[in-house]
Amino acid sequence: MSYPRWIWVAAAAMVALLIVGGAFVLRALIFPAGSGEAGSPPGNGSTPSAGETLAPDSPAAVAGASPCISLNILTSLENAEMVRALAAEYSAKPRSVDGKCVTPAVTEEKSGVAAGHVAAQFPGVPAGDRPSIWLPDSSAWLRIAGAGAGGRPVPQEGISLARSAIVVAMPETMTSALGWDSKPPSWSEVFRMAEEQDVWERLGHGEWGKFKFGKASPLVSTSGLMALAASYGAAGGSVGGLNDMDLKAPPLVEKVRAVERGTSHYMATPEHFLWHAREADDAGKVSEFLSAVIVDEKSVWDYNRGVVSEDGKTKHRGPAPKEPLSAIYPDDGVHVADNPAIILDEDWVGSQQRLAAEDFLAFAVTEQGQHVVKTSGYRTIQGKLDTGVAGTGRYAETLQPLPLPEAEVLSNLQDNFPEVRKRARALFLLDISESMVQERGVTKLQRAKDAVLKAFDHFVGEDEIGLAAFSQVGDGPLTPGIVSPVAPFKTNKEDLIAKLGELKAVDATPLFEAVTRFAGDQAKEYKDNFINTLVLLSDGKNDTTHPGDLSGLSEQLSHQNHSTPVLVFTLAYGPDADVPTLLEIARASGAHYYDATDPDRLEEVLGELVTSF
Repeated sequence: MSYPRWIWVAAAAMVALLIVGGAFVLRALIFPAGSGEAGSPPGNGSTPSAGETLAPDSPAAVAGASPCISLNILTSLENAEMVRALAAEYSAKPRSVDGKCVTPAVTEEKSGVAAGHVAAQFPGVPAGDRPSIWLPDSSAWLRIAGAGAGGRPVPQEGISLARSAIVVAMPETMTSALGWDSKPPSWSEVFRMAEEQDVWERLGHGEWGKFKFGKASPLVSTSGLMALAASYGAAGGSVGGLNDMDLKAPPLVEKVRAVERGTSHYMATPEHFLWHAREADDAGKVSEFLSAVIVDEKSVWDYNRGVVSEDGKTKHRGPAPKEPLSAIYPDDGVHVADNPAIILDEDWVGSQQRLAAEDFLAFAVTEQGQHVVKTSGYRTIQGKLDTGVAGTGRYAETLQPLPLPEAEVLSNLQDNFPEVRKRARALFLLDISESMVQERGVTKLQRAKDAVLKAFDHFVGEDEIGLAAFSQVGDGPLTPGIVSPVAPFKTNKEDLIAKLGELKAVDATPLFEAVTRFAGDQAKEYKDNFINTLVLLSDGKNDTTHPGDLSGLSEQLSHQNHSTPVLVFTLAYGPDADVPTLLEIARASGAHYYDATDPDRLEEVLGELVTSF
């Protein structure tokens, strides 16, 4: 078979670059997928030891010609900042690939969502906007994407660019009270402590309330997925032995359910938890929101230096918190997010994009690239740490890595999550004021009904779900109130759907009265083995003379959160929603505010909200 001359020229140029870059880069680029041994860290064969010298960057003497090659890179929320820093450093020097300059563009998405897009080949996305490089924060998502690709090959391993351990983060005073600052616990001990909700009272710190243990969703977050893997491992007696377990075995499932009952609530990403922890710290009562949360260690570094994010994308930088978090490394090992990069073998990745991708990844494992990794809060591919980062983040010097479970095991963990997760006791509370039907076409009320109906798909028979709505006519009472009482979903699903369909808009918006009443009722009927919540959807603001105000409501929710926490998740839909009020209601209860002021995003946003329980 003969090949065009340009292929031979490009191949020769690449070989020359690789020789300069070192044998480990050569192996990584020739064998970017599936080259590691089963159960070993991806890229093991291409990773230099701590004593080896990394190859220096070899930029071009002169930048290539315009127009530049567009290099689209898709990352996770967790590692996007690091990848952007790599892209900036790469672009700061002249690059020439096939005679062209290169322009990297980085976009981020939740890990699980990105894996679904890769598996489905980015439906609805123009070819020019699809990525050439996918760089999730863990090889777990490569494996999950491959399992969902319908027989189409997706690399199971990539070139590891950085590492970040999945740890248990706790306020330092709480870490000290448990003695975990001097003697790390096992994963089983962590989960047992979470199950003992009144541990703080036993240890003489009743002012801290219940033990509040947070986890991210294993469907979209690496820390959430690895937390679930640790739950199974602890329940099965071996945190590193999931590949040998029957994950469907009833005794194991029941043990995992017992472990998960120690969870206060779930959220889509670890950033959500740390955002609220910081709000609580600013108010001088971080214990009211958080006792422990499973996150990546880089997020602990961010938090301790005053960087948090409400949505996982936009970073807010401020002063350091009053009480920093400790990173706890259980003594039976931790999972390590290995930040693997793969070049997608798809039709939209042309020869120039592929060459540019190879050039970028070759840079990322040079001395200069790994310096960016280190100063971005990560361990390098050699395991090296920036001293300042390690001190601020309370990083352990060395790690005891757990093997990453096989693709089938990871997929089974996600499939099993609805069966083992802590059950929800949720009351959906809908604003049915007149403004809900003022627009033409599909009204906001109908959109809300459709979104809630879709959200019901998240629940299983043992969840307890109810429906209430609120409005009023003139000076009349709040109406209609409870339309389907909170009850097991398996018995009241049909009633919920029927009553939801019957809701009609009325008139005014007694917002404070409604939340005060129904959050109070949920607290009176609080069940310790459920996640107790109120899901408030409103498009307006309190516009009634009925009793109630925001300060009194906030005080009530904060008080409830101490002993009978009812999480009031608030969702603003429509541009006229009182966003500051909805933010404060969610904050006071220890829950999250969701923005659907663009009505077209209502179903998507409510779908994310229900992953929190």
